Amino acid sequence: MKSISKIAVLGLGYVGLPLAVALARHFRVTGYDLDSSRVSEISVGHDRTHEVSEAALTDSTLALTDKIEDLKEAEFFIVAVPTPVDETNRPNLAALRSASRQVGSVLAKGAVVVYESTVYPGVTEAVCGPILEEASGLRCGIDFHLGYSPERINPGDREHSLERITKVVAGQTPEVSALLKEVYGKLNDGNIFVAHDIRTAEAAKVIENAQRDINIAFINEVTEIFGRLGISAHNVLDAARTKWNFLDFQPGLVGGHCIGVDPFYLAYCSKEMGHDPEIILAGRRINDAMGTSLAERIGVAIDEAFPEGGSTRLLVLGLTFKENVPDLRNTKVIDLVRALEARGHRVDVHDVCADPTEAKLSYEVDLLPSLEGGGPYHALIGAVPHGLYRDFTGASFRSLLHPGGVVADIKGMWRTLTLPEDLRRWQL
Repeated sequence: MKSISKIAVLGLGYVGLPLAVALARHFRVTGYDLDSSRVSEISVGHDRTHEVSEAALTDSTLALTDKIEDLKEAEFFIVAVPTPVDETNRPNLAALRSASRQVGSVLAKGAVVVYESTVYPGVTEAVCGPILEEASGLRCGIDFHLGYSPERINPGDREHSLERITKVVAGQTPEVSALLKEVYGKLNDGNIFVAHDIRTAEAAKVIENAQRDINIAFINEVTEIFGRLGISAHNVLDAARTKWNFLDFQPGLVGGHCIGVDPFYLAYCSKEMGHDPEIILAGRRINDAMGTSLAERIGVAIDEAFPEGGSTRLLVLGLTFKENVPDLRNTKVIDLVRALEARGHRVDVHDVCADPTEAKLSYEVDLLPSLEGGGPYHALIGAVPHGLYRDFTGASFRSLLHPGGVVADIKGMWRTLTLPEDLRRWQL
């Protein structure tokens, strides 16, 4: 196939924007997003996800648009839109279908359309291909071709960047696979794995996060057991990880757009094929119940610290789904907050990284603008180990808590910190 000169990237979020900026170092690239405000902020060097720096955006040759017509000259389309689940945890392919119709409206003969969104095996060819055909009037596999290259972006991770990871690719034909290898290989010195076919690449992606979910679920389950035995799970893990082949996973809340969602795609596919996915869904049940379980255990510790009862005020530190990122998608901290409120506690939330407007719109949470002057609280709950919270000192807790207050350390970030003598420590 001919070499590619102009590329279009649809979806400028956590995945699409870093990819578009990286590709723009080697090709003519246009980034498209239907959110005009997102396009505007990127054009002035601001990325609300913090995945791409202002300098990198300012220096980039990436063209930006919110008009699909501007992609008519593209020969190589990359679709990187969200693939969430609905309220019943079934795959929601609305954004993927919409993006496919948009690509189809500007698709020309000879073009290649590559999907990076996480899906279950078969979606690229059985769902997206027909939509592209209908919208374009062209024939899939003849007039245009499909490809798949699963995204592996880990928000906030500067070590495993696009330039440093192996990229999996698969094309509709060997020639398309070779083209994908050439294009994506520009980003990471040719560190490309060509999968057997598109369905294989789709399957590889969806099991990556399902595997992590299951492993974390195991740790969360044994953490529940150890808690009943009066043993710290973190102390147990310190000992266990000295074995050379122990898999080092941590207990806690499992949210985010990938690990908390992708297993449902695999489970859906499994059920459609007539197989009951027992382990996959068991892992999801355990991890989804963790917020409520933590609230119950922390609630007991608070009741023991303040047996006289009365109104109790709690401070939850962190709302994003992981540390040092502003990403609030599918955060399970909200489950903890709601469960604590259901127990009768008044709960304040502070997050040094999250966007207050997004927190309000997504979860009806009014983030504290500051930690100054908000206390004293009966308990402080470390839910997300942002750098600011990791650096807390004994004086930090003293300024925020009532005498006898509870420091609930979900992530073990204060395990080695000496607390003021009259404060109580609770940890997994």
